[in-house]
Amino acid sequence: MSVADQLDRVFREEWSQVLATLIRVTGDWEVAEECVQEAFAAALRTWPEDGVPDKPGAWLTTTARRRAIDWMRREAVGAAKLREVAVTMDWPEEPEHDLLRLMFTCCHPALAMETRVALTLRTLAGLSTAEIARAFLVGEEAMSERLTRAKQKIKHAGIPYRVPPDHLLPERTPAVLAVLYLLFNEGYSATAGAELVRRELATEAIRLARLLVRLMPDEPEAGGLLALMLLHNARRDTRSAGGVLVTLEEQDRSRWHLDEITEGTELLDAVLRRRRPGPYQIQAAIAACHATAPTAADTDWPQIAALYGQLQQTPVVALNRVVAIGMADGPAIGLRLLDELDGYYLLAATRADFLRRLGRFTEAAEAYRAALALTKSEAEQAYLQRRLDQVSV
Repeated sequence: MSVADQLDRVFREEWSQVLATLIRVTGDWEVAEECVQEAFAAALRTWPEDGVPDKPGAWLTTTARRRAIDWMRREAVGAAKLREVAVTMDWPEEPEHDLLRLMFTCCHPALAMETRVALTLRTLAGLSTAEIARAFLVGEEAMSERLTRAKQKIKHAGIPYRVPPDHLLPERTPAVLAVLYLLFNEGYSATAGAELVRRELATEAIRLARLLVRLMPDEPEAGGLLALMLLHNARRDTRSAGGVLVTLEEQDRSRWHLDEITEGTELLDAVLRRRRPGPYQIQAAIAACHATAPTAADTDWPQIAALYGQLQQTPVVALNRVVAIGMADGPAIGLRLLDELDGYYLLAATRADFLRRLGRFTEAAEAYRAALALTKSEAEQAYLQRRLDQVSV
């Protein structure tokens, strides 16, 4: 592996941790990000000659801290603050709490919900502005301005860089869960491009979800979200083949990761005993229905349809409920129910699938063409094209 490739891997693994620590050390978001970027630039210059350090994260953190002290000296920061930052060079590392501080700061109520999610995706996951803009369906320039305003608001409004006290955790936790779920989805179902599964993002989301479960063991929705991620992630190796999407019913279940399915279902069973389930627990229960079915024919579609009925009926949920009903009661019933739904980009693909199952191939072909025009994922495009070819013969 080349040094450039190693540095890219280290960036994915260490960016959020180094940045979280630098924000704690400096107390300034913009300065911290600039110092971390300079540390990675220094690694790119020196590692090809000196080799990659045994502990690259520690090397980057130390380098970034030194850049921070240099910046403070240039800016004539007070001696007391300089001594404080210098002392932190010898502080014991607090990696988990630094990341938690960063998560909860990004998700502070003073910031709009979408801004909280976008800022955390940028700082904790290292997503590019373009990737975040795509997830929010806005322009890259607009997202860049939103991120800049958010960091300025954190600085000027004095938003604390800390994990909230216990009495504030219930009202602050949903925003953090939403961030992690969006991060996982961007990793598990890439919104565009050739790669259907961006495993490093899904892995990062699972890691952060585990961290939240350890921090808040009595919060059922944190456990529900982690169970949901694990049950989905267990199927990661079978979701595409040769760059083409493989549907759930066609996936090779012998290649699913049984350890993650077992962990996910056991965790779900534990949190469901506590109180009325929240949306993440319900979604995890749906995923468990799929993950524990020995074959596609054994899937408990009536139970899945009932579970979708317990969720808030967003366009995505409503469509998935119709799919479940169609699988349970027949494609003709599913097709009729589709007419009651508002537009959503997967609607055409679902309509095409119901029509194909009914043998109405000419109509199915038209629906597949409409679906092809609405997706940017190359894996999904390849799957839809394959289905279109099948019904066009």
